[in-house]
Amino acid sequence: MAHTLAITKIEDITHDVRQFTFEKPEGFEFTPGQAAEVGIDKDGWRDADNPFTFTALPEWDELQFTIKIYPSHDCLTEQIGQLSLGDRFIIGDPWGTIEYKGRGTFIAGGAGVTPFIAILRMLRQRGELSGHRLIFANKREADIILREELDAMPGLETIHVLSEEDKHGFEHGRIDQDMLERLIGSTGQHFYVCGPDDMVESINGALKDMGADPDGLTFEE
Repeated sequence: MAHTLAITKIEDITHDVRQFTFEKPEGFEFTPGQAAEVGIDKDGWRDADNPFTFTALPEWDELQFTIKIYPSHDCLTEQIGQLSLGDRFIIGDPWGTIEYKGRGTFIAGGAGVTPFIAILRMLRQRGELSGHRLIFANKREADIILREELDAMPGLETIHVLSEEDKHGFEHGRIDQDMLERLIGSTGQHFYVCGPDDMVESINGALKDMGADPDGLTFEE
């Protein structure tokens, strides 16, 4: 069932990421990590059906998406970047295979962190962040989504990796097996991986080569 929902709040998160908030329809349910197919109430874009992940918590009175905008592309996010308060999204039913299964390491590339935002917010609310790790890869420091919030989460070990800048306090390069071996310690834990397809494939392969249980890898299939 599709819901047409007006935007109630827009917030710039980084230079190219915006957060959109809507009223939640009565009875609408989802679990942290799930996404929905999205269009916008505009000619030519109502059936776009691009997937975006909810970054709100299920018990909130509102829904929220945190979306990377590509203004130079002729695509849905370019259109979303032009929206204002009162404009409307068309949101389908929740779906997705990324869900929390137990303590472990989250590995994200760029906007791939969005499925983990609600999960980490849930764990923070429960007081259960201790023992979890987030390895978050971006091109530059300015690209880091919700950095202040993530860095301040009590008990969460957050490691930022920059591929195009070499700065003090950050890992530099790309997440490969050598970096994973140095950063994660034991493979006897859950791993949650989200990002560009080639990154997810590479990291999953490296983790398996390191001895991680394939059943302990959670990613969008």
